[in-house]
Amino acid sequence: MKRTFVKRAAPQARLAAEADGLAALRVTETVRVPGTIALDHDTLALEWLELRPLDGRSGAALGAALAALHRAPAGARFGWHADNYIGATPQENAWCASWPAFFRERRLRPQLELAGRQGYRGALQRDGERLLARVDALLARHAPAPSLLHGDLWGGNAGALPDGTPVVFDPAVYVGDREADLAMTELFGGFPESFHAAYRATWPLPEGYALRRELYNLYHLLNHLNLFGTGYLNRCERALSRLLGSA
Repeated sequence: MKRTFVKRAAPQARLAAEADGLAALRVTETVRVPGTIALDHDTLALEWLELRPLDGRSGAALGAALAALHRAPAGARFGWHADNYIGATPQENAWCASWPAFFRERRLRPQLELAGRQGYRGALQRDGERLLARVDALLARHAPAPSLLHGDLWGGNAGALPDGTPVVFDPAVYVGDREADLAMTELFGGFPESFHAAYRATWPLPEGYALRRELYNLYHLLNHLNLFGTGYLNRCERALSRLLGSA
């Protein structure tokens, strides 16, 4: 009997969004993703893959493959045809012609509003509002081409087959700035230096990436705050302080 990897989650929309994201990545023929076998109510059946951690060779292959994904045709706007999820948090993806406006209104603002509803106010909300007003200035000299993104590219969502082929999974896809994917690979670690070197050799990053990395990763830190609690509050507040200090 063929082995499958079965995921169950509620609401069903989470699994449907995952299947949609995997299909979008697959069609580019740039990165290996698990095949989708079936989606039925609260169950998603995926191809079973024997995976191991990335090493130097597979990390380099993933870096080159990710650059190819980011170069694949993705249209002229930022967003996605449907909302999806970042972890268990709904992720807004309504199309926007402006990348700064998209990141401000579809990424940072919803997370800050959710944090406020969960009781995180004070400095977080005060500085968060100040940052929202400065996003355009922080990104003023940056004009990224729209790229299809994995969207949730931390070390736990990548691995390698026994032959060294890199694989990514659990996406939260949308069309955005390619640097948002790269920023997340540096947030929690888990990617060998060969990955970063291969990506940059294939498609170098423009000046100012370090500041944008801080901005883009704030989205994920806020999401972790909303999902996992106060252990992430100080990291969010420190990131806000650094970004406001550079604005």
